[in-house]
Amino acid sequence: MIRHIVFFTAKSSDDLDAICEGLSLLGTIPHSSHFEVSRNSKVDQISNEVDVVVYAEFADAASLAAYKAHPTYAEATRRVRPLRELRLSADFEAQPG
Repeated sequence: MIRHIVFFTAKSSDDLDAICEGLSLLGTIPHSSHFEVSRNSKVDQISNEVDVVVYAEFADAASLAAYKAHPTYAEATRRVRPLRELRLSADFEAQPG
């Protein structure tokens, strides 16, 4: 299983609802086995720069690639990119057990 985690910072806190709405479109793409969009609770004692987190799980690399190639992915990117400052992404294989 591939875990896909993406962190976003907003250019303006006024745009957080629009960012979450745009990213929520990604949950309609059929290739993930699990999908979430959430605002960061910002309770870490050291770093709270991240505003929004996307977390998704995919059966394999092909499913992740199909997700990123889906037209809805491009639409979500079109909506969110102008509103976000930073985007950091990590994809990794889940460890068994």
